Amino acid sequence: MADPIRIMIAAGGTGGHVFPAIAIADAIREEQPGAAILFVGTRDRMEWKAVPQAGYEIAAIWISGFHRRLTLKNLLFPLKLLVSMWQSRHLVRSFRPDAMISCGGFASGPAGWVAARYGIPLFLQEQNSYPGVTNRKLASSAQLIFTAFEDAAKWFPEQKVRHEGNPVRKSLVSDVRDPEVRSEAFNHFGFDPGRPVLLVMGGSGGAKSINEAMFRHLETLHDSLGFQIIWQCGKHYLADVKERRNSSGNTPADYPDLRLYDFMDDVSKAWAAADLVVSRAGATTCAELMATGKAGILVPSPWVAGDHQTHNARALSDRGAAVLIKDEDLDEQLADTLSELIGDSSRRNEIEKKAAAMARPDAAASIARQILDHITKASARKKKPGNHNQTRTTTA
Repeated sequence: MADPIRIMIAAGGTGGHVFPAIAIADAIREEQPGAAILFVGTRDRMEWKAVPQAGYEIAAIWISGFHRRLTLKNLLFPLKLLVSMWQSRHLVRSFRPDAMISCGGFASGPAGWVAARYGIPLFLQEQNSYPGVTNRKLASSAQLIFTAFEDAAKWFPEQKVRHEGNPVRKSLVSDVRDPEVRSEAFNHFGFDPGRPVLLVMGGSGGAKSINEAMFRHLETLHDSLGFQIIWQCGKHYLADVKERRNSSGNTPADYPDLRLYDFMDDVSKAWAAADLVVSRAGATTCAELMATGKAGILVPSPWVAGDHQTHNARALSDRGAAVLIKDEDLDEQLADTLSELIGDSSRRNEIEKKAAAMARPDAAASIARQILDHITKASARKKKPGNHNQTRTTTA
């Protein structure tokens, strides 16, 4: 019996890197149920919780991001980089992967670089319209580079790029348009199916400007416009949001149609219930917006590297698939924009159609098949008569 295929996946830091990586792993397991899959990440970021919850093993390396301004943490970066390279070397030698998939984030740099040096086929999955520095650095060593946005192709070697879209969880793609699933979602939140639902998200860490705008306009949105609201404010902001609500003289009873969360591990029910979405423009959120065909207002974070969220948002808004509001304009424009969209069903439907038209619901499956096909062909080449290099490379 042939040995099971062994895949190492490096991803971490934010949900934008982690969730596409998990979607690819799920797709590989569907194609090859016996595949051995090992994630590489960091202990202090969300992958350490999200990956085991998805049913996969994860190993840690000691790495963090390099701050673009002078900080004391940067003094440790060279040491962390050296240690993470040694740890990655140990993981590659012990796990002996047939392929390494880099989905960006802190861990992808050392793990991807070491795998390539050991002759392990390297594949990149880039979620953003403007690629992150890690994947740009690894591009020359990659076999194939899977992009989510067509705009990202210009940053990579043309012959390696495959525009596949951003992988999203299969359940999200298949379920949210099901009327029964939508009905179950309304029951889950205790909402009235006859009234509109607004989903508000600030990314995995929350967004202060979105939270501030929601505070300013909450009474208008909840009472005047009649929205039922699912508000994911971020774990760092939840206590403050509750305290400010209560100190203003309001209690949960004053907003009976508000559901407040720090973070939702499974956001599929929220997507199923939503009629309108307000969110940051992270890669995963944009992909889910397209996959679910929802009308969204995207508010790019001005604090991310390379301003990549603005690039993501423009990739949709320029095609009429979303509305873009700048972070500094949100407080002024939020309520009016939502009022216009909920009152103009034809415009909202047009945005939904254009968002759905940009979706690549089979992205994860297509990426998985191409990686597995590459492994199969590489294995066949090794087994040709006269080729004695039939074992996995484990020495530099």
